[in-house]
Amino acid sequence: MNVFETIKNRRSIGKMKDVPVEREKVEKILEAAIWAPNHRHTEPWKFFVLSGEGRRPLSRVLKEVAYGRVDEPESEAGQKRIEKISQKPFAAPTVIVVALSPDDDPKAIYIEDVCAVAAATQNMLLAAHEMDIASIWRSGPIFDTPKVREYFNLSEREEILGLIFLGEPDMEKGKVKRTPFEEKTTWIESDN
Repeated sequence: MNVFETIKNRRSIGKMKDVPVEREKVEKILEAAIWAPNHRHTEPWKFFVLSGEGRRPLSRVLKEVAYGRVDEPESEAGQKRIEKISQKPFAAPTVIVVALSPDDDPKAIYIEDVCAVAAATQNMLLAAHEMDIASIWRSGPIFDTPKVREYFNLSEREEILGLIFLGEPDMEKGKVKRTPFEEKTTWIESDN
């Protein structure tokens, strides 16, 4: 498959079977990540791979975080919401937690490091697709909380930018319509 086909055919797959992804394939996905462009060669990423029972500690941390964030946590609805949040790490057999670790170089620019980590994430999604591994990139405030950052031993400057869920698809790939690039592009070709 060429890169254009890979980009156009990749889809987020949110439902996966509980079939482990081979470690060698996960390593290839991580290898793809580190080749993302990064200004000043800061390599501002950190990855944590969770699989099997290794997902359970994050589940416990999320449950604790959710308890403090859900309205009326003792109610039946609150308990259901907390349980749903705590089960997020089990949505796929392999989860890659993607963290931003900004460079200490005073010339490094924060947003460029964020963009580099996003590019690394896209590389991982494309590599997974190339190997017929379902993937979806999820993010949200529940994942980047002090308790979750503490669990992953992240510094005050580091933050979780998202989680990549990997597995065998348990749903059909959806159709996606994109706005033509012409509608989002302005060509500037003269000095007027």
